[in-house]
Order: sequence, then C-alpha cells, then structure tokens
Amino acid sequence: MTGMDFKGRVALVTGAGAADGIGFAAAKLLAEAGAKVMITSTTKRIQERLKELPGGAAAKAAFIADLTDDGAAKALVAAVKKKFGRLDILINNAGMLQTGHANRASRVDRIGDAEWKRALSLNLDTCFFVTRAAVPHMLRGRYGRIVNISSVSGPLVTFPRGGAYGTAKAAMMGYTRSLALELARKGITANAIAPGWIDTGSATAKERRAGRNTPAGRSGRPEEVGAVACFLASEGASYVNGQLIVVDGGNIIQEIKGS
Repeated sequence: MTGMDFKGRVALVTGAGAADGIGFAAAKLLAEAGAKVMITSTTKRIQERLKELPGGAAAKAAFIADLTDDGAAKALVAAVKKKFGRLDILINNAGMLQTGHANRASRVDRIGDAEWKRALSLNLDTCFFVTRAAVPHMLRGRYGRIVNISSVSGPLVTFPRGGAYGTAKAAMMGYTRSLALELARKGITANAIAPGWIDTGSATAKERRAGRNTPAGRSGRPEEVGAVACFLASEGASYVNGQLIVVDGGNIIQEIKGS
C-alpha cells in the first residue's frame, strides 16, 4: 500500500454529522480511496450521512454517541472492531459545537466552572477518550494513524472570549505530541491539523468576512482540510509524526488582516 490508497484499512471519523463539515468531508475522501469507514455524531442525522457516504453496506457504518462520555467512546471503538475486525485510522474531529447544546464564550475574567469544564470536555476529553480506546487495537496490529483536528485558535493564536476553547485545543496538541513520542516505534503516528477560517455550515457571517481577509481571499472548504487529514492518515505520511499542520490559506503569516 502506497500513497493515498486505503484499500484494506479501517477508519473511524468522529464529529461527522454535518453534511458540510470537516469530519464528513474527510470520511468521504477516505471512503472514495477504498477505506472502510465508521462515522459518528451525537444525533441520528449520522444515518443520513451514512447514506451519502460512498461504498456498500459492508464498507461503512454509523454510530450515535456522545463522546464526552468515556463509556460511549469505548462502545464506539468496540462497534468498529465488531463491524470491521480492526482499526487502523482515527480522525478525532468531534468538538467545538454539539447539536442541541448552547455554546457559551466568556471573557477570561468571567469564565465559570461549567463553561470551562464543558469546553475541555467537548474539545479535549472527546479526543482523549476515543484515542485511549483505539490505541490498544492499533498496538496489536502494530499500525496506526491518529489525526486530531485542533485549531489555529489556542496552539498558535487566540480571539476574545476564546479562553476555554483555545486552552482545550492547545492541550490537544500537547496530547498529540505525547502520542507521537510514545507510539512511533509501534508503527503508530499521531499528528494534528490546525484549520483557520473554514466555510462549514456552522460558520457565521463574521467568520466568512474574516475568511475573505486571508491571503487566499476566501475561507477554506471542508474538503481542503479533509484532504490534509487523508494525507496524514496515509502510507505516504509514514515519517510525519507529532506535527501541527496549519490549513488557513496563509492567514497566520500576515500581521495586518483586512482594512
């Protein structure tokens, strides 16, 4: 197996419930390249995504789970193993927002306990719980690709009222490096992606305006982030480990953004 051929590989993509989101974009690209794919989200809309995912019934599956719960994460990974017999690729995309839950973002001096814990649970615990459940299967197969969808916000930049969210995303990168260091000799790599302004279904008008002020002159598309995730999940990325790949149209390099 070389390059972007995923035949014989099994992938799990979390946070894939939105038709126009990064998770589902990555899942589609993996399926089109021959992987067997399990997708998951917190609501039954994941069944609609399953219908849209390339491949027959034997090559794809969907699972409803709230991955802020460790038991749900374990059940998800067990379902992958039962359906496909193995797990080779994990793309941790769950986070940021959750359907049915209000998003609160306060200034640093007003972040309450509940807001802080919710941000860490949604953006960090989801990644940790699923990865912890998945790694033993990868160790047994002496092969694995872990791709964590972080953000430029936290690891590299920040924004007003982004203290809790940015902290969680920065912590995700620390966890990614620990995975990369400890698992590399077992055939497992771990990397993260830092998307900038991406035109997903949850993007606001303000965020789309910010996208137009990037050097590229537009927001990114979910499939552009998905393509990087697929590269990091591929055989061709076998010597890429512990890295944070920025996908932001060059926005982070410019000091003056907009007029």
